[in-house]
Amino acid sequence: METVFTVQTRGLGLYEITPQVARWLSGQGRGVVTLMIRHTSASLLIQENADPDVQTDLLAYFDRLVPAADDPAMSYLTHV
Repeated sequence: METVFTVQTRGLGLYEITPQVARWLSGQGRGVVTLMIRHTSASLLIQENADPDVQTDLLAYFDRLVPAADDPAMSYLTHV
């Protein structure tokens, strides 16, 4: 069985999809879920969400790890 979830985004950021997946799961009983994202510049991240500072820290870390394409540190890029 394949189900497609559509998530509207507003650009760069972390987006919570747990409620959509949980609603779908509640009608399925038992089983295994495999999630795949079909976008080349996005990924799935599984984390606890007890403290909102976790998302703030993750966004700051990702920004340091891979700055925006228009950041001078990324001037070597051709595709922006």
